[in-house]
Amino acid sequence: MRVFGLIDGNSFYCSCQRAFEPRLKRRPVVVLSNNDGCAIARTREAKALGIKMGDAWHLARKRPESRPVVWYSSNYALYADMSRRMYQVLAERVPGVEPYSIDEMFLDLSNLPGNLHERCQQLRQDVLDHAKIPTCVGWGPTKTIAKLANGLAKNHAELGGLCDLMDPGIRQDWYRRTDIDEVWGIGRQTTQKLKAMGIETIADFVALDAKSVRRLLTVVGGRVQAELRGQACLPMSGIPATRKSIASTRTFGRLLLKWDEIREAIAHYANRASEKLREEGLEAAHLSVLIQTNPHNGDPWYAKHAAATIEPTSDARDLIRHATELGRAIWLPGYRYFKAGVILSDLRPAGSQGLMFASRNPVQSATVMAALDAVNGRFGSGTLRPGSTGLKRTWSPRQSLLSARYTTRLEEIVEARSW
Repeated sequence: MRVFGLIDGNSFYCSCQRAFEPRLKRRPVVVLSNNDGCAIARTREAKALGIKMGDAWHLARKRPESRPVVWYSSNYALYADMSRRMYQVLAERVPGVEPYSIDEMFLDLSNLPGNLHERCQQLRQDVLDHAKIPTCVGWGPTKTIAKLANGLAKNHAELGGLCDLMDPGIRQDWYRRTDIDEVWGIGRQTTQKLKAMGIETIADFVALDAKSVRRLLTVVGGRVQAELRGQACLPMSGIPATRKSIASTRTFGRLLLKWDEIREAIAHYANRASEKLREEGLEAAHLSVLIQTNPHNGDPWYAKHAAATIEPTSDARDLIRHATELGRAIWLPGYRYFKAGVILSDLRPAGSQGLMFASRNPVQSATVMAALDAVNGRFGSGTLRPGSTGLKRTWSPRQSLLSARYTTRLEEIVEARSW
């Protein structure tokens, strides 16, 4: 029988911080959003102090109960590398691993020898030992059931971080006790629609006539119900889905008035987006740029975006040129700008569409970009970059609480000392 699992890192961003600082093991830890804005990850100890998701740091830190909290700026380079390590541990131990998000991965647990509960417990221990990330694992006959099982394992301490929903009788018992909004694939509006009909629990939803569900919630809702009934509709994917778009957007560390500073920021975002393109072997044929003021500080509101179809490319120089031209067209003087971004879409495999009259020699372009990536891969991101992205970058997001990038920067690696 096919068995799907889902493993999820507990308070993943916070666990990444704890992995290199043993002093934090039982301390309340909170990771903040870009610009040190609000809480986006909290340990159990931080939640117990009343810190909620989205709490503004400048307010939460002043509350007396927040004194023991250790706050961190987002360290995405560290989190991405820890996710990669977690994936490697799992890929060596199960037939298939499919990343769902930075901290969640579907597992193919079919036909594994021995007791499945013991195997999943060992997976948790191996990830903890080798990647230093505590996890929960849930499994069942479909992806939707595995996702539900993982949520139950996380929310019910008596399960010990593991939840097996392979048995139909056990599933039905949980279905009767679990609210419909806990189901993967059923959003807030759908939940409201179902509850207005008296559908409160998963058991209520599963018991509905399948034709009525498809009529009410389209094919997607019908698929969710079929998965909850144990019929696998979502197979494991051995090949990662091709991205539909790549976005590089950030709020500035301070409000910007001058076009020269905004141009630098847009160039930087275009360069970062080009790096992501090349990492995945893609080119973009459509580019959008956005800029906006802060809607919350009383400044006049201005938000604008511009887009253009471009010659398919992953060359940073071309993308920077297009992005800054679009940005200049929508920038207006007199506003204090809060945010900008570059979005690439109409993505396709690099070199899949030869151009008779290409504006840049594709071989030369690929050679230059490969050299750029090689230097940055060896010496660290941003070591070599286009001059238009700026040198001082005084507009960069605030990261006053940033930890070391322990696994991706040699100069920031953990040091062991002997006495």
